[in-house]
Amino acid sequence: MNHDTLYKKPSLYEKYRKLVKYIAKRLVLIIPVILIISLIIFTIIEFMPGDPLNAFLNPEELTGTAEEVIKKREFFIEKLGLDDPFIIRFGRWWGQLLRGELGYSVIKNRPVKDFIGRYFFNSFKVNIFSFVLAFSISIYIGIKSAVKKNSWFDKGWTIFSILGISLPHFFIAMLLIFIFAIILRLLPLSGMVDPMGIRPTYQYYILPIMVVTLGSLAPLIKYVRNSMLEVLKQDYIRTARAKGLNEKVVIYRHAFRNALIPIVTLIGFWIPGLFGGSIIVENIFVWPGIGNLMRQAYDFKDRSVLVIALVFMALLTLIGNLMQDVGYSLVDPRVREGGKK
Repeated sequence: MNHDTLYKKPSLYEKYRKLVKYIAKRLVLIIPVILIISLIIFTIIEFMPGDPLNAFLNPEELTGTAEEVIKKREFFIEKLGLDDPFIIRFGRWWGQLLRGELGYSVIKNRPVKDFIGRYFFNSFKVNIFSFVLAFSISIYIGIKSAVKKNSWFDKGWTIFSILGISLPHFFIAMLLIFIFAIILRLLPLSGMVDPMGIRPTYQYYILPIMVVTLGSLAPLIKYVRNSMLEVLKQDYIRTARAKGLNEKVVIYRHAFRNALIPIVTLIGFWIPGLFGGSIIVENIFVWPGIGNLMRQAYDFKDRSVLVIALVFMALLTLIGNLMQDVGYSLVDPRVREGGKK
């Protein structure tokens, strides 16, 4: 018998067959969940205070005598389908959504699909870079702090973590603006581009990225450090050291891999935050992101923008939860095999 046949390496699909089936099942389950969530969001938005007709019409269109105004209102209510039962309007909204029609924005005076993608992308550019930067730094500092427990390095970063968790993002933003934009005059106060074309565009990214990174860095360092400390207490770590394994092998190959299991949880929670978690920061820096757009939409009762943005956030949360489970299975093979060795 052929030696290669006896010891044939399993294919990638065979190795991760259970994981692939699990992901497929979870993706199917997302459909009814997002329908229920969208129904809840649609209900809340529909019953917001204010006349929904005012979101579609200018005051000049409802002028004239009292009878004329009533007739005009009745005409537009019937035309827009506002007198239809709630469930009919919800079904019509989903039908429009599946056709790529996201509604009409009051604050922008144009279809939502024409501009909302740009706002999501603007938030993504700042937050994804900030998260990658914060996660990379926190991994290094968290591991080193755990290994050098109670050293000056550990104590210094512990104090930084406590301060970072205690200080709100708007305070960090104001402090950095005061130092870099007002005193040193190195960076612009707000905006995304220089209308005069004098300052390079990248300078407008620095302060928002710094604020989001510093705000994320403190809890991440604390979380990585605590997770590593818990793993370093385990018996198998002491056994690995007793066998004479190199300390870097013990830390990065054995300890850190197991410490990643709770850390993976954070990644799922951060995914929705890549778009909507920096509303305060975007408003401080007048950054044209989805957080800033949602605040404007709430102020002006722009229902079309709010419902699309909130449903998309809910979808991101579900995808984040799925990525958590996938991450668990990739980090720990026991999860992938259902607990069987």
